[in-house]
Amino acid sequence: MAAPVEEPMAALVEEPMAAPVEEPMSTHYEEAMAAHFEDPMTNHFEEPMTAPINHKRATPDEVMMETPDEEKMLMLTPFEDKTATPYENNEVENTETQPNKRRKKKSIVWEHFTIENVGPGCRRACCKQCKQSFAYSTGSKVAGTSHLKRHIAKGTCPALLRNQNNNQSSPYTPASRGGSSSNPPKRRYRTANTPQIIFDPDRCRHEIARMIIMHDYPLHMVEHPGFVAFAQNLNPQFNMVSFNTVQGDCVATYLTEKQSVTKFIEGIPGRVCLTLDMWSSSQSVGYVFITGHFIDADWKLHRRLLNVVMEPYPDSDSALSHAVAVCLHDWSLENKLFSVTYDQPLSETALENLRPLLSNKNPLILSGQLLVGHCMARTLSSIAKEVLAAGSDVVKKVRDSVKYVKTSESHEEKFLELKSQLQVPSERSLSIDDQTKWNTTYQMLVACSELREVFTCLDTSDPDYKQTPSMEDWKQVETICTYLKLIFDAANILTTTTNPTAVTFFHEVWRIQTDLTKMVESEDPFISSLTKTMQERIEKYWKNCSLALATAVVMDPRFKMKLVEFSFNKIYGEEAPMDIKVVDDGIHELFHEYLTLPLPLTPTYADEGNNNIKIEDSQGGAILTDNGLTDFDMYIMETTSQQMKSELDQYLDESLLPRVNDFDVLGWWKLNKMKYPTLSKMARDILSIPVSTVPSDSVFDTTVKEMDQYRSSLRPETVEALICAKDWMRYGSADASTALVRMEY
Repeated sequence: MAAPVEEPMAALVEEPMAAPVEEPMSTHYEEAMAAHFEDPMTNHFEEPMTAPINHKRATPDEVMMETPDEEKMLMLTPFEDKTATPYENNEVENTETQPNKRRKKKSIVWEHFTIENVGPGCRRACCKQCKQSFAYSTGSKVAGTSHLKRHIAKGTCPALLRNQNNNQSSPYTPASRGGSSSNPPKRRYRTANTPQIIFDPDRCRHEIARMIIMHDYPLHMVEHPGFVAFAQNLNPQFNMVSFNTVQGDCVATYLTEKQSVTKFIEGIPGRVCLTLDMWSSSQSVGYVFITGHFIDADWKLHRRLLNVVMEPYPDSDSALSHAVAVCLHDWSLENKLFSVTYDQPLSETALENLRPLLSNKNPLILSGQLLVGHCMARTLSSIAKEVLAAGSDVVKKVRDSVKYVKTSESHEEKFLELKSQLQVPSERSLSIDDQTKWNTTYQMLVACSELREVFTCLDTSDPDYKQTPSMEDWKQVETICTYLKLIFDAANILTTTTNPTAVTFFHEVWRIQTDLTKMVESEDPFISSLTKTMQERIEKYWKNCSLALATAVVMDPRFKMKLVEFSFNKIYGEEAPMDIKVVDDGIHELFHEYLTLPLPLTPTYADEGNNNIKIEDSQGGAILTDNGLTDFDMYIMETTSQQMKSELDQYLDESLLPRVNDFDVLGWWKLNKMKYPTLSKMARDILSIPVSTVPSDSVFDTTVKEMDQYRSSLRPETVEALICAKDWMRYGSADASTALVRMEY
């Protein structure tokens, strides 16, 4: 039997097109791809041609890969003929000797190949896509299908590859056999290693740009040898992009995201409030982060980082006003600006440069009086720094004591042992503070104050411990903690509330002022000094922001003017009526400005985008429109304005709502916008006024944010693209309107 086998094999090896059969460099990936197309019923042609056919039970995978016709062929009964020719085992039969034994070829290869007779006893497999032919059988010997599978799986078929490139949306899948859309064939299951052979270099570039933006990676990482080698090992076909290319891709991603944000902002019915946060840099230039806050038509509060403007002279009086002007022009917000909140004390000249942007280009905003001075977070941080500076000596002693315990395992073990022996009830643990975050210093002082007995005992039991504070020092630590707690509770709201509002901080500022008024009478010089320092800071903030804060409180149906009157009487005493009148006059003046806006006069105008109301007669013809009733509306206003209360007065005269937890003030205005069509528009803008310019992770910072050295070296346009695109991508670019923030009061 050996001689007949070797002779036809030699002929096949000499066949020029049979080279794929002998390919020695097939990788594991190629073998796996080829295995996907392997016909389980086909043996290699090297097997002895006289080997008997053993009808074994098909595996589940093999059964699921069969079509209905093939399943019938596998389900042999004991009464069926169990002998088969070698040709049947190789999916090919000698038609001359076995005319009635032909069986259907099962291999998926035959979806892409046809068999052509090229001579007596010689047949070749022809690719349906590229028409290239391959050796298949010579005489009684069959070459198998492995080389045909590799032609498909490796993507070497040029016609098949072109078809895949023309349809990038989904991987190439062979056409189903014997089925149509109306009568699909039985489902064919694929194994887990089904090849996905489509490669899209443009998509790879896009994802690299998004990765760099999302994770703040340096643009030059695409030229780092380690990253280049990593990418090449993932896919050798990908040619790594250069710095200039990825910079352009990042800017392109930014522009795409900006289109979605622009469309979203254009659709908001109200105005926009801006916050300004100035960052420094090692190159002495500043970067102004400008964030927009606004409420959409569904009464949901949003915020977006709009611009990062590089200012060469950040300390100049025109730096912030220039940045705001750039933002207004970039987003076409000249007539939509409502308020500006900035993060640092400004000179009178700088304020005068900002006010025209509010008043001259906007008929509203009380001639620029809603310019909210000082970010609440920065104000509280500056107060905390002054309190800690007043007790710097004792704070240093406490910090050194904590270092002594925490930097040595033996010292810490001794400290914990003493704490257990003394049965100190405190659950706090010691930690060294981060001097750039004042809340960590406050928490360190509180923990040490509760563990003072342990430190005192450690002083007597450990001769190396020499930093123990005295009883007078511990008393001063308690005083510092008392004052820091006032501002810590207020600042903590900025970190625990998704979007803190002016309503919330009206309560907080009033509470701090009330507590300080009680403390100022102390005879202790240290306490008296701290109180005066904090009072000066709080009063300065209150002077700049009280109108905006009080206006927001009036728009809360739980408080209205009643809380303003109550709190002002507590703060100002006999002078309170004059300050209350300022708030009342300001509210009425602002409401009058909203009344004079060129908006539809009918109450139904509150339903934005639904103003074109038509009433049709029985014949279907339009007999009345909103435009046709304009004169009637004017007549009603002229004849009843002296007899009816305004929306604002009617709202203020109604009783207060109960103070329930989780009250949704925006939801209340949404439900009552038909009752108060003009006042609801004013409330929408007022309730979007922010009190902080910094994100929650920067609330306790004691230093100004600084742009890192790498980004400072990039072009200002690139810096803005990277930072803004990252902010927008957090909300999802598919539908910017789904990015909401929760508003708490």
